[in-house]
Amino acid sequence: MYRKANPHQLTFENFYLPFGGHLRSDNRWVILADRIPWEHIEHVYGELFTSDEGCPAKSARMAFGALFIKERLGASDRETVEQIKENPYLQYFIGMMEYDDENAPFDHSMMTHFRKRFNKDILSDINDWIVHGPPKDESAGSEDDEQGPNSNVDKNGPPNQGKMIVDATCTPADMAYPTDLSLVNEAREKSEEIIDKMHEPFIGIRRKPRTYRQKARRSYLTVAKQKKPGSKKIRKAIGQQLRYLKRNFGYIDRMAEQGGLYCLDKRLYRLLLVIKELYRQQLWMYENRKHSISDRIVSLYQPHVRPIVRGKARASVEFGAKVSISLVNGFSYVDKISWDAYNESGDLKEQIKSYKDRFGFYPESVHVDKIYRTTKNRSYCKKHGIRLSGPPLGRPTKDAGMLREQKKLQRQDESDRNAVEGKFGQGKRRFSLSRIMAKLANTSEVSIVMSFIVMNLENILSETVSFCLFWWLLMVELRQRCRLEHLESSHPAKVKFAGLG
Repeated sequence: MYRKANPHQLTFENFYLPFGGHLRSDNRWVILADRIPWEHIEHVYGELFTSDEGCPAKSARMAFGALFIKERLGASDRETVEQIKENPYLQYFIGMMEYDDENAPFDHSMMTHFRKRFNKDILSDINDWIVHGPPKDESAGSEDDEQGPNSNVDKNGPPNQGKMIVDATCTPADMAYPTDLSLVNEAREKSEEIIDKMHEPFIGIRRKPRTYRQKARRSYLTVAKQKKPGSKKIRKAIGQQLRYLKRNFGYIDRMAEQGGLYCLDKRLYRLLLVIKELYRQQLWMYENRKHSISDRIVSLYQPHVRPIVRGKARASVEFGAKVSISLVNGFSYVDKISWDAYNESGDLKEQIKSYKDRFGFYPESVHVDKIYRTTKNRSYCKKHGIRLSGPPLGRPTKDAGMLREQKKLQRQDESDRNAVEGKFGQGKRRFSLSRIMAKLANTSEVSIVMSFIVMNLENILSETVSFCLFWWLLMVELRQRCRLEHLESSHPAKVKFAGLG
């Protein structure tokens, strides 16, 4: 059940503080609250609740505001609730009517439900509202981008404007570095836990199956504790763990025929399905002497995570979601999130279309790295009159002046592209993109998009503060000039003597 809140429920002047104070209008949380489209969030959030029964849910402002505060402060769920409880500005930000330092607005476990109720599409739409405001209705129909290269669909449209910077990165998940031996050993231990749970109703009636868990543990530690075990030792240890796991599956299947699956809760049953798929993959790689397989599971509790080969100096392989973004005028847009490895050059066409949908015209130039400069992308950009960064195809020109201009333009393109690298650095050093703590696929995607929303609002906040500082300095200068003019009119001799004229 959900009850829509009044979008005009409070102003910072009327926010009640028990010690007789008032909130400052120039506080950063008050400024940020003014830039968030609470009415739109309320409308989208309310549509998620279809039933009129049950306890009323927390308001949309409280849900979105709590997620925003968590990401901006870099705090845990528990710490976020404590910060809100202690800070009146944070309580105003999430929509409370008055300051309350005795009772927490919600339990920390609600943060998980807030992440589940939002998704990446809803947050991407909110991000567009924050940057651009409400979308404008356009009477003109959408153009057909599948026409031939001689199509003149752009001749009647507005001219190309602006720069779009495109790049992709990986957002690592919070998990240990996986190895085949550690994964199979963990799967064996969890299968033993499942056997114990399925045997609970038959304690004292039947004998529990022997799993040889102590012997299997010693076999694993014999190899795992070695500093640099050889490939033969690792392969032998994996084979042993696979055979222990196969025996455990035999026990589980026999107990399942007797109704043992009803003893498993949702978590253990899901874990059983993941373990069986992991066993199938590891057995195939062991028998075929391979080290890779499609849709490879690298974590029992995050089976959606896939290895992403990046080729970076710090980490050649990362484990997490791959994110493609576009950067325009300092504001970032999340265009794609995928848990599978993919070639990001195939996203450029859709990213350019999204730019056209947002602004009503195509970009004048698109700044990308080498992987995006494929033949298809070059043809698409040429068709729509878009300049793609990088050196042109063919041999270098023999005209020295033109060659200097081309190199100068290439250096400028590379300099412009540094902005997106800086945005990734900001997200991974200042915010949570370096380690996504959420465990589910959808909640991890919410954390990723929320990081970019926070960075966009940080950009807006810095512009607002800069404008206020500029206006304050301007007013100070005007006051000084007014005083000087008054002094010149009343005491010209003093002004000339002091050298102020």
